[in-house]
Amino acid sequence: MSDSRLTALPAADRPDVAARLRDALLAASFTADGLLDLLGAPAYAALARSETVPALRATRGDTPLELLVRLFLLQQPVSHARVADVLPVEECLETGWLVRAGQGELAATVDVRPYGGLDGEDWFIVSDLGCAVGGAGGIGSREEGVVLGVGGASTTLAGITVRRPVGSALDVGTGSGIQALHAGRHATRVTATDVNPRALHITALTLALSGAPAADLRQGSLFEPLREGETFDLIVSNPPFVISPGARLTYRDGGMGGDDLCRTIVQQSGERLNEGGFAQFLANWQHVEGEDWQDRLRSWVPRGCDAWIVQREVQDVTQYAELWLRDAGDHRDDPAEYQARYDAWLDEFEARKVKAVGFGWITLRRTDSAEPVITVEEWPHPVEQPLGDTVRAHFERVAYLRDHDDAALLDDYFRLAREIVQEQVGLPGAEDPEHVVLRQHRGMRRATTVDTVGAGFAGVCDGTLSAGRILDAIAQLVGEDPVLLRDRTPAQIRLLVEQGFLEPGN
Repeated sequence: MSDSRLTALPAADRPDVAARLRDALLAASFTADGLLDLLGAPAYAALARSETVPALRATRGDTPLELLVRLFLLQQPVSHARVADVLPVEECLETGWLVRAGQGELAATVDVRPYGGLDGEDWFIVSDLGCAVGGAGGIGSREEGVVLGVGGASTTLAGITVRRPVGSALDVGTGSGIQALHAGRHATRVTATDVNPRALHITALTLALSGAPAADLRQGSLFEPLREGETFDLIVSNPPFVISPGARLTYRDGGMGGDDLCRTIVQQSGERLNEGGFAQFLANWQHVEGEDWQDRLRSWVPRGCDAWIVQREVQDVTQYAELWLRDAGDHRDDPAEYQARYDAWLDEFEARKVKAVGFGWITLRRTDSAEPVITVEEWPHPVEQPLGDTVRAHFERVAYLRDHDDAALLDDYFRLAREIVQEQVGLPGAEDPEHVVLRQHRGMRRATTVDTVGAGFAGVCDGTLSAGRILDAIAQLVGEDPVLLRDRTPAQIRLLVEQGFLEPGN
């Protein structure tokens, strides 16, 4: 782990050089696919764990791609003479992408990580040296303003973000610029803020090197750099959400106590959203002794917004402290210093009566409805990314259910969603199943238990008969009073619609 001062960054005002560098990288197949082909799956996966030895072993040759991987991803000096055949070396030296390092060698001043966009774009994420490969202990410096590259949290947020054409998008706490890069594909205007001026500089480099439109970059904390009354159609943020005993690293520690930073960004986003707009965040939240964590999160939701909050993981306070101590490489320090830092984390949690920390996604949609719908759930199971369309559809279903009472629901038509399978669970040889399970193979991959009426209802929903007529037919088939069946079934239909098993409309 290096504690050296952060290096000077390449010039951000030379898009011509960034374009030439990009062309050279693409010509050498320095892309996500090219990297996987060169390294192989095991070495490629090792990079995400911050293990570089397999990649170093796979790049001992002198092909252009091997030179670029060693130079920009593995922080190895390379021969000036050999790399001159691959890159516009003099322009890169002039603008600070490269520096001279020893006898006839060159070194990179930043990490550059090939990154594949959701639609197959070949992009490049710029970060500080030693910060491209991610994983525990992966950062190359513990200077306060260090800027990380792509991590699991970054790609998770990119995957769950609703992608639709919008006029304006805001990336709060942009870091290396990955969310702004994605937003530029479907937003006419992208604004990115960060309290760290180094992050804004690196975001400009990421956008330029990726051939993306420039963003409106503003320095300041959270929403402070915005003008009064300035609003957006989309707000995204992977904020410094770590609940820590002090602000040591800008990318990680927000400088507010407990989970106040996450609460603040969620609460303040409502007034910055246009009607119909989405705000999407990754967050951590405290599980406080004697308090319902779901109630805690419901209290964060601003007026006029529907919300969908998904807890993906919960860690006890010892696991949580160890995770972030290792993330910063503190486990490699003097054992007494590590123990003191560990103690400080546990002291902080004890003072706040925090027994665990939750991690997950928070999505808001501004509806200005008098009856907002707030869904808070725990879902630690595997999902299918990208989930942007699934998120958008959830809020559309929520709005539909709010606007339809039971009578309107029974008058409407439904279709079974795609790739739903039915499983019957019971003892072998039994005449009837103990229960029936509907299971999704896409999106959230939910499973829900239904009774025989619910299973029969879902099975014939093809948009040709209204819900009421289907129930009447089922009542006749099973010998039940159709009025009673109509009275008790809408709750089950609502659940199937809310969870995405049934889609309204014929």
